[in-house]
Amino acid sequence: MSIIKGITLEEEMKKDPQLKLSDIQSLREWCKKQPHLPKIEDSFFALYLHSNYYQMEPTKNTIENYYTTRTYLPEIFCSRDPLEEKGLRQAFKISAIFPLNGLTKDDYTMIFATLLDSDPSLFDCNNCLKYAVMLSDIYFLMNGTNDGYIFIFDVSKLSFGHVMRINPMGIKKYLYYLQEAMPIRLKAIHFLNATPVMELLMNMAKPFMKNELIDIIHFHLSLESISEYIPVDALPNEMGGKAGSVHKLAQNQVKELEDNREWFLLDEATRRVNEALRIGKSKTVNDLFGIEGNFKKLDID
Repeated sequence: MSIIKGITLEEEMKKDPQLKLSDIQSLREWCKKQPHLPKIEDSFFALYLHSNYYQMEPTKNTIENYYTTRTYLPEIFCSRDPLEEKGLRQAFKISAIFPLNGLTKDDYTMIFATLLDSDPSLFDCNNCLKYAVMLSDIYFLMNGTNDGYIFIFDVSKLSFGHVMRINPMGIKKYLYYLQEAMPIRLKAIHFLNATPVMELLMNMAKPFMKNELIDIIHFHLSLESISEYIPVDALPNEMGGKAGSVHKLAQNQVKELEDNREWFLLDEATRRVNEALRIGKSKTVNDLFGIEGNFKKLDID
């Protein structure tokens, strides 16, 4: 298999003078003493260090959480073949997620997401989250570290029917990955065209969100409101920007995932934890996410 070549450690070190080879070496040595962890590329060590502002202990926690979460969250991290997986192909049809060109005035990368189809019966939350995480995986691989990320969600097509199909436990698991394991500096989440249904969704999600995450969420009813944070021209045409059609931008992103198919197959086969080799007590899914039975699907008349 010819695996896609991503950003190298040398390129990362040129980008960021705070990145020290001695820190990378320390992490390599630490990983040798953690036999349950998979082999980790140096460029990913750079990503973990950067996302934790070069603090060693938080970096080790992120590495541990990153691989353990991906092992125990099959709904999002298994069956990620972009050419074969039917649920994923459905997510590609009904939703769009892609990075926007350019940066914000603070040099942050913008990731945009929207529903392409408003029919709730076609919506599967786990497959849409799987799509989103696959995009972030390839973005990390190809681009490495950056100053920060801003997520922009157009929720104009989101309805109560969609929210009824979201399991609170699923939200809890994804938010755990986002807050404890994802190697990014998340600077803001913006919801554009927010409707009353967002209040219901936020009420479901808030119990699993740290205050630091709640504090960086913003709701917008107009482009004028969001223009304080992002260059509006970077948005797709349908949103009032000049980036091109949302369908075309989404197709380009799906093509990139398909082109990197071999990386996803190798990732699923080799980059997971082996609990049999963990020193000390093995972890279980309940250690990470709590007891599944605590949650019932939201039932609203």
